[in-house]
Amino acid sequence: MSEKSHVLVIDDEKNYLLVLEALLLDAGYAVTAINDPETALAFLEESEVDVVVTDMKMPRVSGREVLERVKQSWPHIPVLIMTAFGSIESAVEVMKYGAFDYITKPFANDELLLSLHNATELSRAHRQYRLLQEAMEDRYGTHQIIGRSRGIRDVLAMVDRAAPSRSTVLITGESGTGKELVARAIHVTSPRKDGPFVSVNCMALNPGVLESELFGHEKGSFTGAVAMRRGRFEQADGGTLFLDEIAELTPDLQVKLLRVLQERRFERVGGGEEIEVDIRVVAATNKDLLHLVETGAFRDDLYYRLNVVEIPLPPLRERREDIPLLVAHFSEKLAAENGVAPKVFSTEALNYLIGYEWPGNIRQLQNVVERCMVLVQGQTIEVDNLPPEIRDEEAQFKSAVDLLPVQLDLADTLEKIEAALIRRALVRADLVQVKAAELLGISKSLLQYKLKKYGITGH
Repeated sequence: MSEKSHVLVIDDEKNYLLVLEALLLDAGYAVTAINDPETALAFLEESEVDVVVTDMKMPRVSGREVLERVKQSWPHIPVLIMTAFGSIESAVEVMKYGAFDYITKPFANDELLLSLHNATELSRAHRQYRLLQEAMEDRYGTHQIIGRSRGIRDVLAMVDRAAPSRSTVLITGESGTGKELVARAIHVTSPRKDGPFVSVNCMALNPGVLESELFGHEKGSFTGAVAMRRGRFEQADGGTLFLDEIAELTPDLQVKLLRVLQERRFERVGGGEEIEVDIRVVAATNKDLLHLVETGAFRDDLYYRLNVVEIPLPPLRERREDIPLLVAHFSEKLAAENGVAPKVFSTEALNYLIGYEWPGNIRQLQNVVERCMVLVQGQTIEVDNLPPEIRDEEAQFKSAVDLLPVQLDLADTLEKIEAALIRRALVRADLVQVKAAELLGISKSLLQYKLKKYGITGH
Protein backbone atom coordinates (compact mmCIF):
# COMPACT_ATOMS: atom_id res chain seq x y z
CA MET A 1 0.00 0.00 0.00
CA SER A 2 1.48 3.33 -1.00
CA GLU A 3 -0.55 5.04 1.76
CA LYS A 4 -1.26 2.81 4.74
CA SER A 5 -4.88 2.48 5.75
CA HIS A 6 -5.43 3.15 9.45
CA VAL A 7 -7.36 0.44 11.29
CA LEU A 8 -8.72 0.88 14.83
CA VAL A 9 -9.04 -2.50 16.61
CA ILE A 10 -11.18 -2.73 19.77
CA ASP A 11 -11.20 -5.88 21.91
CA ASP A 12 -11.23 -6.29 25.69
CA GLU A 13 -9.23 -9.55 25.36
CA LYS A 14 -5.62 -8.37 25.29
CA ASN A 15 -4.29 -11.60 23.78
CA TYR A 16 -6.66 -11.28 20.80
CA LEU A 17 -5.70 -7.65 20.54
CA LEU A 18 -2.00 -8.51 20.26
CA VAL A 19 -2.65 -11.22 17.67
CA LEU A 20 -4.80 -8.91 15.55
CA GLU A 21 -2.33 -6.06 15.77
CA ALA A 22 0.55 -8.31 14.63
CA LEU A 23 -1.53 -9.78 11.77
CA LEU A 24 -2.63 -6.39 10.44
CA LEU A 25 0.78 -4.77 10.83
CA ASP A 26 2.29 -7.65 8.87
CA ALA A 27 -0.37 -7.11 6.16
CA GLY A 28 0.74 -3.49 5.74
CA TYR A 29 -1.87 -1.61 7.74
CA ALA A 30 -1.33 1.15 10.29
CA VAL A 31 -2.95 -0.19 13.47
CA THR A 32 -4.19 1.33 16.70
CA ALA A 33 -5.20 -1.38 19.20
CA ILE A 34 -7.32 -0.33 22.21
CA ASN A 35 -8.88 -2.68 24.78
CA ASP A 36 -11.43 -0.20 26.15
CA PRO A 37 -14.36 0.85 23.88
CA GLU A 38 -14.88 4.24 25.55
CA THR A 39 -11.21 5.11 25.09
CA ALA A 40 -11.46 3.94 21.48
CA LEU A 41 -14.47 6.19 20.79
CA ALA A 42 -12.60 9.13 22.32
CA PHE A 43 -9.65 8.27 20.03
CA LEU A 44 -11.97 8.44 17.02
CA GLU A 45 -12.88 12.02 17.96
CA GLU A 46 -9.27 13.08 17.50
CA SER A 47 -7.90 10.79 14.80
CA GLU A 48 -8.36 9.89 11.13
CA VAL A 49 -9.39 6.22 10.94
CA ASP A 50 -10.28 4.23 7.81
CA VAL A 51 -11.85 1.11 9.32
CA VAL A 52 -12.99 0.02 12.80
CA VAL A 53 -12.72 -3.65 13.82
CA THR A 54 -14.51 -4.31 17.12
CA ASP A 55 -15.42 -7.26 19.28
CA MET A 56 -19.13 -7.77 19.95
CA LYS A 57 -19.25 -8.72 23.65
CA MET A 58 -17.33 -6.28 25.83
CA PRO A 59 -18.03 -4.91 29.32
CA ARG A 60 -19.82 -1.54 29.71
CA VAL A 61 -19.94 -0.77 25.95
CA SER A 62 -20.88 -3.55 23.49
CA GLY A 63 -19.72 -3.86 19.91
CA ARG A 64 -23.23 -3.01 18.74
CA GLU A 65 -23.12 0.23 20.75
CA VAL A 66 -19.72 1.02 19.19
CA LEU A 67 -21.26 0.37 15.76
CA GLU A 68 -24.20 2.67 16.48
CA ARG A 69 -21.90 5.48 17.72
CA VAL A 70 -19.63 5.17 14.69
CA LYS A 71 -22.54 5.15 12.23
CA GLN A 72 -24.02 8.20 13.96
CA SER A 73 -20.85 10.30 14.11
CA TRP A 74 -18.68 8.89 11.32
CA PRO A 75 -21.04 7.17 8.84
CA HIS A 76 -18.31 6.88 6.19
CA ILE A 77 -16.16 4.55 8.38
CA PRO A 78 -16.86 0.83 7.75
CA VAL A 79 -17.20 -1.29 10.92
CA LEU A 80 -16.30 -5.00 11.10
CA ILE A 81 -17.85 -6.92 14.01
CA MET A 82 -16.07 -9.91 15.60
CA THR A 83 -17.63 -12.30 18.08
CA ALA A 84 -17.03 -15.71 19.60
CA PHE A 85 -20.79 -16.15 19.89
CA GLY A 86 -21.74 -16.23 16.24
CA SER A 87 -25.31 -16.84 15.18
CA ILE A 88 -27.49 -15.96 12.23
CA GLU A 89 -29.68 -13.79 14.46
CA SER A 90 -26.84 -11.64 15.78
CA ALA A 91 -25.30 -11.40 12.29
CA VAL A 92 -28.57 -10.11 10.84
CA GLU A 93 -28.90 -7.69 13.75
CA VAL A 94 -25.50 -6.01 13.34
CA MET A 95 -25.82 -5.92 9.55
CA LYS A 96 -29.19 -4.22 10.00
CA TYR A 97 -27.48 -1.55 12.09
CA GLY A 98 -24.95 -0.91 9.31
CA ALA A 99 -22.00 -3.22 10.00
CA PHE A 100 -19.80 -3.74 6.95
CA ASP A 101 -19.19 -7.40 7.78
CA TYR A 102 -19.56 -9.97 10.56
CA ILE A 103 -16.73 -12.37 11.44
CA THR A 104 -16.95 -15.23 13.92
CA LYS A 105 -14.08 -16.09 16.26
CA PRO A 106 -11.92 -18.02 15.79
CA PHE A 107 -11.58 -16.61 12.29
CA ALA A 108 -9.37 -17.58 9.38
CA ASN A 109 -6.71 -14.95 8.72
CA ASP A 110 -7.50 -14.87 5.00
CA GLU A 111 -11.19 -14.30 5.70
CA LEU A 112 -10.49 -11.34 7.98
CA LEU A 113 -7.90 -9.82 5.64
CA LEU A 114 -10.22 -10.12 2.62
CA SER A 115 -13.07 -8.43 4.48
CA LEU A 116 -10.71 -5.74 5.77
CA HIS A 117 -9.32 -5.17 2.27
CA ASN A 118 -12.84 -4.59 0.89
CA ALA A 119 -13.66 -2.27 3.80
CA THR A 120 -10.52 -0.17 3.30
CA GLU A 121 -11.21 0.06 -0.45
CA LEU A 122 -14.68 1.43 0.31
CA SER A 123 -13.29 3.80 2.95
CA ARG A 124 -10.60 5.07 0.59
CA ALA A 125 -13.14 5.68 -2.18
CA HIS A 126 -15.38 7.55 0.26
CA ARG A 127 -12.47 9.68 1.43
CA GLN A 128 -11.49 10.55 -2.15
CA TYR A 129 -15.10 11.42 -2.89
CA ARG A 130 -15.42 13.61 0.23
CA LEU A 131 -12.23 15.49 -0.60
CA LEU A 132 -13.40 15.99 -4.16
CA GLN A 133 -16.86 16.98 -2.94
CA GLU A 134 -15.40 19.61 -0.60
CA ALA A 135 -13.29 21.02 -3.42
CA MET A 136 -16.28 21.08 -5.76
CA GLU A 137 -18.52 22.70 -3.14
CA ASP A 138 -16.01 25.52 -2.80
CA ARG A 139 -16.30 26.12 -6.55
CA TYR A 140 -19.75 24.89 -7.54
CA GLY A 141 -21.94 24.91 -4.44
CA THR A 142 -24.11 21.81 -4.39
CA HIS A 143 -23.52 20.92 -8.05
CA GLN A 144 -20.63 18.46 -8.00
CA ILE A 145 -18.83 17.53 -11.17
CA ILE A 146 -17.10 14.31 -10.18
CA GLY A 147 -13.76 13.53 -11.77
CA ARG A 148 -10.04 14.21 -11.85
CA SER A 149 -9.25 13.11 -15.41
CA ARG A 150 -7.61 15.48 -17.85
CA GLY A 151 -10.87 15.76 -19.81
CA ILE A 152 -12.86 16.85 -16.75
CA ARG A 153 -10.12 19.23 -15.61
CA ASP A 154 -10.33 20.88 -19.05
CA VAL A 155 -14.13 21.17 -18.71
CA LEU A 156 -13.82 22.76 -15.26
CA ALA A 157 -11.21 25.21 -16.55
CA MET A 158 -13.55 26.28 -19.37
CA VAL A 159 -16.42 26.66 -16.89
CA ASP A 160 -14.20 28.93 -14.78
CA ARG A 161 -13.36 31.09 -17.78
CA ALA A 162 -16.87 31.21 -19.28
CA ALA A 163 -18.97 31.69 -16.12
CA PRO A 164 -18.21 35.38 -15.38
CA SER A 165 -19.26 36.56 -18.87
CA ARG A 166 -22.68 36.97 -20.48
CA SER A 167 -21.64 34.96 -23.54
CA THR A 168 -23.87 32.19 -24.81
CA VAL A 169 -22.42 28.73 -24.15
CA LEU A 170 -22.93 25.59 -26.23
CA ILE A 171 -22.30 22.32 -24.36
CA THR A 172 -21.76 19.34 -26.65
CA GLY A 173 -21.42 15.66 -25.90
CA GLU A 174 -23.11 12.29 -26.04
CA SER A 175 -26.28 11.58 -24.08
CA GLY A 176 -25.64 10.93 -20.41
CA THR A 177 -22.37 12.86 -20.13
CA GLY A 178 -23.70 15.45 -17.67
CA LYS A 179 -24.49 18.47 -19.84
CA GLU A 180 -27.11 19.90 -17.48
CA LEU A 181 -24.71 19.51 -14.54
CA VAL A 182 -22.16 21.64 -16.39
CA ALA A 183 -24.84 24.20 -17.25
CA ARG A 184 -25.74 24.47 -13.57
CA ALA A 185 -22.06 24.84 -12.67
CA ILE A 186 -21.79 27.74 -15.09
CA HIS A 187 -24.83 29.36 -13.48
CA VAL A 188 -23.80 28.98 -9.82
CA THR A 189 -20.30 30.35 -10.50
CA SER A 190 -21.56 33.31 -12.50
CA PRO A 191 -22.68 36.77 -11.32
CA ARG A 192 -26.22 35.46 -11.97
CA LYS A 193 -26.01 32.77 -9.30
CA ASP A 194 -28.70 34.44 -7.16
CA GLY A 195 -31.07 34.54 -10.15
CA PRO A 196 -33.19 31.62 -11.44
CA PHE A 197 -31.81 28.62 -13.35
CA VAL A 198 -34.54 27.50 -15.76
CA SER A 199 -34.21 24.30 -17.81
CA VAL A 200 -36.13 23.25 -20.95
CA ASN A 201 -35.77 20.00 -22.88
CA CYS A 202 -36.56 20.94 -26.47
CA MET A 203 -37.14 17.31 -27.46
CA ALA A 204 -39.66 16.55 -24.71
CA LEU A 205 -42.44 18.77 -26.10
CA ASN A 206 -44.11 19.03 -29.50
CA PRO A 207 -43.40 22.31 -31.40
CA GLY A 208 -46.72 23.99 -30.55
CA VAL A 209 -46.42 23.28 -26.84
CA LEU A 210 -42.72 24.17 -26.83
CA GLU A 211 -43.38 27.63 -28.31
CA SER A 212 -45.85 28.39 -25.52
CA GLU A 213 -43.47 26.88 -22.97
CA LEU A 214 -40.62 29.12 -24.10
CA PHE A 215 -42.40 32.39 -24.79
CA GLY A 216 -45.58 32.09 -22.73
CA HIS A 217 -49.07 32.88 -24.02
CA GLU A 218 -51.90 35.34 -23.55
CA LYS A 219 -55.35 34.34 -22.32
CA GLY A 220 -57.48 33.02 -25.19
CA SER A 221 -54.58 32.74 -27.65
CA PHE A 222 -55.52 29.11 -28.33
CA THR A 223 -57.97 26.49 -27.13
CA GLY A 224 -57.20 25.76 -23.49
CA ALA A 225 -55.37 29.04 -22.84
CA VAL A 226 -57.70 30.08 -20.00
CA ALA A 227 -55.18 32.46 -18.42
CA MET A 228 -52.04 34.38 -19.27
CA ARG A 229 -48.91 32.28 -18.71
CA ARG A 230 -45.32 33.43 -18.41
CA GLY A 231 -42.88 31.38 -20.48
CA ARG A 232 -39.45 30.10 -19.58
CA PHE A 233 -37.71 33.19 -20.99
CA GLU A 234 -39.60 35.40 -18.56
CA GLN A 235 -39.09 32.96 -15.71
CA ALA A 236 -35.32 33.05 -16.35
CA ASP A 237 -35.12 36.87 -16.29
CA GLY A 238 -32.03 37.87 -14.33
CA GLY A 239 -30.67 34.33 -14.46
CA THR A 240 -29.79 31.51 -16.84
CA LEU A 241 -31.95 29.65 -19.37
CA PHE A 242 -30.72 26.15 -20.24
CA LEU A 243 -31.97 24.82 -23.59
CA ASP A 244 -31.23 21.11 -23.79
CA GLU A 245 -31.47 19.14 -27.07
CA ILE A 246 -31.31 22.43 -29.02
CA ALA A 247 -30.97 20.56 -32.34
CA GLU A 248 -34.64 19.52 -32.08
CA LEU A 249 -36.00 23.06 -32.63
CA THR A 250 -38.19 23.49 -35.71
CA PRO A 251 -37.17 26.11 -38.32
CA ASP A 252 -39.85 28.53 -37.03
CA LEU A 253 -38.64 28.26 -33.45
CA GLN A 254 -35.04 28.63 -34.60
CA VAL A 255 -35.96 32.02 -36.12
CA LYS A 256 -37.69 33.15 -32.92
CA LEU A 257 -34.81 32.00 -30.73
CA LEU A 258 -32.34 33.84 -32.95
CA ARG A 259 -34.27 37.06 -32.46
CA VAL A 260 -34.28 36.66 -28.66
CA LEU A 261 -30.53 36.04 -28.66
CA GLN A 262 -29.96 39.12 -30.79
CA GLU A 263 -32.41 41.55 -29.18
CA ARG A 264 -33.21 40.01 -25.77
CA ARG A 265 -36.92 40.68 -26.45
CA PHE A 266 -39.93 38.62 -27.64
CA GLU A 267 -43.72 38.46 -27.65
CA ARG A 268 -45.93 35.93 -25.92
CA VAL A 269 -48.01 33.63 -28.13
CA GLY A 270 -51.14 35.58 -29.06
CA GLY A 271 -49.71 38.83 -27.71
CA GLY A 272 -48.52 42.06 -29.29
CA GLU A 273 -46.50 43.58 -26.48
CA GLU A 274 -42.73 43.15 -26.60
CA ILE A 275 -41.17 41.81 -23.42
CA GLU A 276 -37.53 42.52 -22.67
CA VAL A 277 -35.49 40.06 -20.62
CA ASP A 278 -32.00 39.90 -19.14
CA ILE A 279 -30.95 36.27 -19.56
CA ARG A 280 -27.88 34.20 -20.21
CA VAL A 281 -28.54 31.28 -22.56
CA VAL A 282 -26.71 27.97 -22.22
CA ALA A 283 -27.61 25.39 -24.88
CA ALA A 284 -26.71 21.72 -25.21
CA THR A 285 -26.88 19.03 -27.86
CA ASN A 286 -25.75 15.48 -28.47
CA LYS A 287 -25.82 16.02 -32.24
CA ASP A 288 -23.30 17.50 -34.65
CA LEU A 289 -24.82 20.95 -35.19
CA LEU A 290 -22.27 21.91 -37.82
CA HIS A 291 -23.29 18.87 -39.89
CA LEU A 292 -26.94 19.89 -39.48
CA VAL A 293 -26.03 23.37 -40.70
CA GLU A 294 -24.34 21.87 -43.76
CA THR A 295 -27.44 19.77 -44.56
CA GLY A 296 -29.79 22.72 -44.05
CA ALA A 297 -31.49 21.28 -40.96
CA PHE A 298 -30.19 24.01 -38.64
CA ARG A 299 -29.74 27.74 -39.31
CA ASP A 300 -26.12 28.79 -39.64
CA ASP A 301 -26.76 32.23 -38.10
CA LEU A 302 -28.34 30.60 -35.03
CA TYR A 303 -25.47 28.12 -34.80
CA TYR A 304 -22.90 30.91 -34.63
CA ARG A 305 -25.04 32.80 -32.10
CA LEU A 306 -25.16 29.73 -29.86
CA ASN A 307 -21.58 28.59 -30.38
CA VAL A 308 -19.81 31.59 -28.82
CA VAL A 309 -18.16 29.40 -26.19
CA GLU A 310 -18.25 25.65 -26.84
CA ILE A 311 -17.61 23.20 -24.00
CA PRO A 312 -17.27 19.62 -25.32
CA LEU A 313 -17.85 16.91 -22.71
CA PRO A 314 -15.80 13.71 -23.02
CA PRO A 315 -17.66 10.39 -23.04
CA LEU A 316 -17.11 8.15 -20.02
CA ARG A 317 -14.96 5.71 -22.01
CA GLU A 318 -12.42 8.53 -22.47
CA ARG A 319 -12.22 9.29 -18.74
CA ARG A 320 -12.02 5.81 -17.26
CA GLU A 321 -9.92 6.93 -14.28
CA ASP A 322 -13.02 8.79 -13.03
CA ILE A 323 -15.15 5.63 -12.83
CA PRO A 324 -14.06 4.56 -9.28
CA LEU A 325 -14.89 8.06 -7.99
CA LEU A 326 -18.25 8.07 -9.74
CA VAL A 327 -19.06 4.58 -8.41
CA ALA A 328 -18.21 5.69 -4.85
CA HIS A 329 -20.32 8.84 -5.31
CA PHE A 330 -23.37 6.96 -6.58
CA SER A 331 -22.99 4.22 -3.95
CA GLU A 332 -22.85 6.75 -1.12
CA LYS A 333 -25.69 8.84 -2.55
CA LEU A 334 -28.00 5.87 -3.11
CA ALA A 335 -27.17 4.42 0.32
CA ALA A 336 -28.06 7.73 1.98
CA GLU A 337 -31.31 8.00 0.00
CA ASN A 338 -32.36 4.46 1.01
CA GLY A 339 -31.04 4.51 4.58
CA VAL A 340 -28.61 1.61 4.11
CA ALA A 341 -24.84 1.17 4.32
CA PRO A 342 -22.90 1.79 1.07
CA LYS A 343 -21.68 -1.30 -0.74
CA VAL A 344 -18.23 -1.81 -2.19
CA PHE A 345 -17.41 -3.22 -5.63
CA SER A 346 -14.67 -5.84 -5.55
CA THR A 347 -11.46 -4.94 -7.34
CA GLU A 348 -12.30 -7.35 -10.17
CA ALA A 349 -15.84 -5.99 -10.55
CA LEU A 350 -14.53 -2.43 -10.56
CA ASN A 351 -12.03 -3.41 -13.26
CA TYR A 352 -14.91 -4.69 -15.39
CA LEU A 353 -16.68 -1.35 -14.95
CA ILE A 354 -13.51 0.52 -15.92
CA GLY A 355 -13.03 -1.67 -19.00
CA TYR A 356 -16.61 -1.34 -20.30
CA GLU A 357 -17.37 1.07 -23.18
CA TRP A 358 -20.43 2.77 -21.54
CA PRO A 359 -22.56 3.76 -24.55
CA GLY A 360 -25.01 5.39 -22.09
CA ASN A 361 -22.18 7.20 -20.27
CA ILE A 362 -22.60 8.42 -16.67
CA ARG A 363 -26.35 7.90 -16.67
CA GLN A 364 -25.87 4.23 -17.53
CA LEU A 365 -23.16 3.85 -14.86
CA GLN A 366 -25.48 5.32 -12.24
CA ASN A 367 -28.22 2.87 -13.26
CA VAL A 368 -25.81 -0.07 -12.96
CA VAL A 369 -24.67 1.02 -9.49
CA GLU A 370 -28.28 1.46 -8.38
CA ARG A 371 -29.25 -1.95 -9.74
CA CYS A 372 -26.40 -3.59 -7.82
CA MET A 373 -27.22 -1.66 -4.64
CA VAL A 374 -30.83 -2.88 -4.79
CA LEU A 375 -30.33 -6.50 -5.88
CA VAL A 376 -27.09 -7.58 -4.16
CA GLN A 377 -27.71 -8.74 -0.60
CA GLY A 378 -24.13 -8.71 0.69
CA GLN A 379 -21.85 -5.73 1.23
CA THR A 380 -19.51 -6.62 -1.64
CA ILE A 381 -20.56 -6.53 -5.30
CA GLU A 382 -18.73 -9.17 -7.36
CA VAL A 383 -18.36 -9.67 -11.13
CA ASP A 384 -21.26 -12.16 -11.15
CA ASN A 385 -23.54 -9.43 -9.78
CA LEU A 386 -22.89 -7.13 -12.76
CA PRO A 387 -25.39 -6.90 -15.65
CA PRO A 388 -24.74 -9.38 -18.51
CA GLU A 389 -23.78 -6.64 -20.99
CA ILE A 390 -20.83 -5.66 -18.78
CA ARG A 391 -19.44 -9.08 -17.91
CA ASP A 392 -20.17 -10.68 -21.30
CA GLU A 393 -17.23 -10.22 -23.71
CA GLU A 394 -19.32 -10.64 -26.88
CA ALA A 395 -21.88 -8.09 -25.70
CA GLN A 396 -19.06 -5.69 -24.82
CA PHE A 397 -17.61 -6.03 -28.31
CA LYS A 398 -21.01 -5.39 -29.92
CA SER A 399 -21.43 -2.34 -27.67
CA ALA A 400 -18.07 -0.98 -28.78
CA VAL A 401 -18.83 -1.58 -32.47
CA ASP A 402 -22.22 0.17 -32.12
CA LEU A 403 -20.39 3.30 -31.00
CA LEU A 404 -18.47 3.53 -34.27
CA PRO A 405 -19.62 6.01 -36.92
CA VAL A 406 -21.42 4.70 -40.01
CA GLN A 407 -18.80 6.19 -42.31
CA LEU A 408 -15.33 5.24 -41.17
CA ASP A 409 -11.81 4.61 -42.30
CA LEU A 410 -11.13 0.89 -41.80
CA ALA A 411 -7.43 1.19 -40.88
CA ASP A 412 -8.07 4.01 -38.42
CA THR A 413 -11.02 2.16 -36.89
CA LEU A 414 -9.04 -1.07 -36.43
CA GLU A 415 -6.35 0.90 -34.62
CA LYS A 416 -8.97 2.42 -32.31
CA ILE A 417 -10.37 -1.03 -31.56
CA GLU A 418 -6.87 -2.39 -30.89
CA ALA A 419 -6.12 0.51 -28.54
CA ALA A 420 -9.41 -0.08 -26.70
CA LEU A 421 -8.66 -3.81 -26.29
CA ILE A 422 -5.20 -3.00 -24.94
CA ARG A 423 -6.63 -0.53 -22.41
CA ARG A 424 -9.19 -3.11 -21.27
CA ALA A 425 -6.54 -5.80 -20.91
CA LEU A 426 -4.40 -3.45 -18.80
CA VAL A 427 -7.37 -2.74 -16.56
CA ARG A 428 -8.15 -6.44 -16.16
CA ALA A 429 -4.48 -7.10 -15.37
CA ASP A 430 -4.33 -4.31 -12.73
CA LEU A 431 -1.87 -2.45 -15.03
CA VAL A 432 0.64 -5.33 -14.88
CA GLN A 433 2.02 -5.43 -18.44
CA VAL A 434 3.11 -9.10 -18.36
CA LYS A 435 -0.40 -10.20 -17.37
CA ALA A 436 -1.98 -7.86 -19.95
CA ALA A 437 0.24 -9.31 -22.69
CA GLU A 438 -0.85 -12.83 -21.67
CA LEU A 439 -4.52 -11.82 -21.85
CA LEU A 440 -3.95 -10.42 -25.34
CA GLY A 441 -1.87 -13.39 -26.48
CA ILE A 442 1.13 -11.24 -27.46
CA SER A 443 4.65 -10.74 -26.15
CA LYS A 444 5.47 -8.10 -23.56
CA SER A 445 7.80 -6.33 -26.01
CA LEU A 446 5.02 -6.12 -28.64
CA LEU A 447 2.64 -4.78 -26.00
CA GLN A 448 5.17 -2.11 -25.00
CA TYR A 449 5.54 -1.10 -28.65
CA LYS A 450 1.77 -0.71 -29.00
CA LEU A 451 1.50 1.19 -25.71
CA LYS A 452 4.01 3.69 -27.08
CA LYS A 453 2.29 3.76 -30.49
CA TYR A 454 -1.13 4.60 -29.00
CA GLY A 455 0.17 6.78 -26.17
CA ILE A 456 -1.38 4.55 -23.50
CA THR A 457 0.01 5.09 -20.00
CA GLY A 458 -2.76 3.88 -17.69
CA HIS A 459 -6.53 3.43 -17.70
